[in-house]
Amino acid sequence: MNPAPNSPRVDAVELSRALVRPGSVWVEVASVATTGSTNADLVAAARAGAASGTVLVSDHQSAGRGRFTRVWEAPPGTSLALSVLLRPPAPVPAARWLWLPLLTGLAVADGLRAAAGLAVELKWPNDVLAGGRKLCGILAERVDAGGPPAAVLGMGINTTLAEDELPVPTATSVALAGGVVDETALVAAVLEALGTWYVRWLTGTDLRAEYAARCSSVGRPVRVQLSAEEFVEGDATGVDAEGRLLVRVAGVERPFAAGDVVHLR
Repeated sequence: MNPAPNSPRVDAVELSRALVRPGSVWVEVASVATTGSTNADLVAAARAGAASGTVLVSDHQSAGRGRFTRVWEAPPGTSLALSVLLRPPAPVPAARWLWLPLLTGLAVADGLRAAAGLAVELKWPNDVLAGGRKLCGILAERVDAGGPPAAVLGMGINTTLAEDELPVPTATSVALAGGVVDETALVAAVLEALGTWYVRWLTGTDLRAEYAARCSSVGRPVRVQLSAEEFVEGDATGVDAEGRLLVRVAGVERPFAAGDVVHLR
């Protein structure tokens, strides 16, 4: 059944029944047809004291953002914006928070495999690629107000974008990659996976090997773009205990906590 006009495509009631249960990471799921930015909405909610496990899904964003203050927008009905609010307990060292966007990338990859039938790969830190083209971008923000520190993790997943709607030639969508498009099932699968990865992270599980096995940046020459003028080139060898990309540059292994990665051939 198609949703009514101006109704969100993702069924929040169905998601709540599936995900909000005793022992679950998720406590509240809301869905809207459009908003400025799901991340901005949850950042505001975090400052107002919203609980860990709050989820917001939107069919469209008019003021979405990516890394380095880039604008992120797609035509209405062609993508999903999904943001979650999590408040890690105090014993988790601050340095390990760098893993949260990486875990989000792993969860999106798992969700796409389970719900859309797509085998995807990750480009460090958390771009999700299908056939070498970007299918999902992730933005993580920390909020130090409204209670214990919160992480707001946002995902922008291209679902039905056509070739002539792509923002750049290196982008793609679930439909273009040959995947099944069922928005509610996809969000459910991503959240189930993210809840599992998050609990493993909370318990201190070493996730380096699992992440490296999914990340196509590891084991190849890369350029790490640190700013418009500054970059470093070398061979990516893995990630360290804090989730930083390790790159061997002139015989010395260097860790990078941030930067745009370009895969070199």
